[in-house]
Amino acid sequence: MTIRPILIHPDPRLKKACAPIASIDDELKKLADDMLSTMYDAPGIGLAAPQVGILQRLIVLDCDKDEGVEPDPIVMFNPEIIQESDSRSTYDEGCLSIPDQYAEVERPAEVAVRWMDRDGAIREAEFDGLWATCVQHEIDHLNGVLFIDHLKPLKRQMITRKMQKLKRELARG
Repeated sequence: MTIRPILIHPDPRLKKACAPIASIDDELKKLADDMLSTMYDAPGIGLAAPQVGILQRLIVLDCDKDEGVEPDPIVMFNPEIIQESDSRSTYDEGCLSIPDQYAEVERPAEVAVRWMDRDGAIREAEFDGLWATCVQHEIDHLNGVLFIDHLKPLKRQMITRKMQKLKRELARG
């Protein structure tokens, strides 16, 4: 499995809606494995294909971060939210494409999601807590939406300027 470079905001690929996946082949399964390796290496709890420059509807997540807990990753092809609760929750969100920046984002507290698994089977599950926040955050990526897009314009611009500065510093080496 390969650790892939993670795109840093602002990058135009992070703002594009991704194409649905018609069928799952070995190349897509390898991409999913690479994304899991990249996510764990970062370390993070979720990663969407556009974050590694692939504009397809694929996300990976694993929100069990307790010491000694075995990894329990979920790979979702074409995930979609099919139901969301009226109740809301707020989490201090971050993003591997927006390193070291965090902000409170309010989202539905619970969601039901339908997706295709690695074998092409259609799955559905309900998520709450951190899992619900994470799956919504990653599905947003597939639609070209970043967590900072949920913030007030001034806060969003401030974070974007920090990322532009970081990218300039990284480019200088």
